[in-house]
Amino acid sequence: MQKRLLTLVLALALALPCLALGEEEEFDPLYTLAEPYGFKLGASMSFGQVNDRNYTALVLKHFNSITCTNEMKAYSLLDQRASQQAEDGMPVMNYRTADAMVRWAQAHGIGVRGHTLVWDAYMSDWFFREDYDPAKPYADRETVMARTRYYIREVVTHFEQNFPGVVYCWDVVNEAVGDNDKEYVAGDPRHLRTVRSGGPNLFRERLGDDYVELAFLWTREIITELGSDCKLYYNDYNAYFPEKAAAILELARSINSFAQDENGENLKLIDGIGMQGYIGGYGVQEGCLVPEHIDWIRQAIEGYAAEGLEVQLTEMAVRNFDPDKVDEHAAFYGDLFRMFMDLYDGEKNPLVAVSIWGLVDTNAPKGNYNYNLISPYGGLVDLKLNVKDAFRSVYGALKGE
Repeated sequence: MQKRLLTLVLALALALPCLALGEEEEFDPLYTLAEPYGFKLGASMSFGQVNDRNYTALVLKHFNSITCTNEMKAYSLLDQRASQQAEDGMPVMNYRTADAMVRWAQAHGIGVRGHTLVWDAYMSDWFFREDYDPAKPYADRETVMARTRYYIREVVTHFEQNFPGVVYCWDVVNEAVGDNDKEYVAGDPRHLRTVRSGGPNLFRERLGDDYVELAFLWTREIITELGSDCKLYYNDYNAYFPEKAAAILELARSINSFAQDENGENLKLIDGIGMQGYIGGYGVQEGCLVPEHIDWIRQAIEGYAAEGLEVQLTEMAVRNFDPDKVDEHAAFYGDLFRMFMDLYDGEKNPLVAVSIWGLVDTNAPKGNYNYNLISPYGGLVDLKLNVKDAFRSVYGALKGE
């Protein structure tokens, strides 16, 4: 704690000449206000933002968890040329960028969400090919299985041994549940994704319908061998929509009944659900700031908790595309955090972390991916990192005002 406080003081002192946040107002750290209610408070961070003094000062002041936006994903870590040259035929990873980010978090006493081990979107096609060569046929199931298991073990071991305890959870599998009946096999209660944007889910296609369960089994095995207390999560968007939440619960049940111990008892392979908290319409104001969504989020959290699963809001962005609705946006944010606080029963909270991806407004052009995902008026702070009324609303809620 002393190290964290000293680092925070130094970082803020360095950033004072250009830091807009708090120039006229003093705020207690948000994460210290959230702690009594049982949840961490996190922010997203890209590699470029590690060198942004203003942004890092904001994170150091108010958050005790970060999620690397892309740098810990397989397509960022895998090294094709080195993999092709490996004598044992197993994949080779380049950890340079990810290590720099986790090292920064370790130095500042901040935890890291490991995001993510297995994700079909943007996954390198060559990983599934013979000799890692995109011009060759796909490898057989046994080969892909060996590569995937090796990848999981190597990545988890690398971060645990080099940065003990810093990565406090892993999103083992990301977005494996389809959104409509054209994306999964009829009759599958898990709604396991078969396609994404018209292309096949290569993990399912090359490993089989139990690839999610296998990924959790392999991750649990190495976590146990290492003696780590790192938690294992399944992460997905729209996870608070009732129909999708029901499918995710079925997937979690399947994961936790997939393998048995020596006594024939089911091994608990999954600890929790990561609910990506993109709240509101994608690229449009319609569907934004709907009070019913707060009720849906609460019901989903309680539903997962009833299955013995803890919950994290992993990628939260309260979207707002209308500059005339900033007051409504602030009020919604405050109500959302009051709901989070109300989940705490005096001993524990099923919601153990909230990670905000829409922390800063975006100036991306209309129709751009970041515009649609984050929204131009959805942040807690503006483009200059000045606090907005949404920040004050969250702060007031956490202070009990």
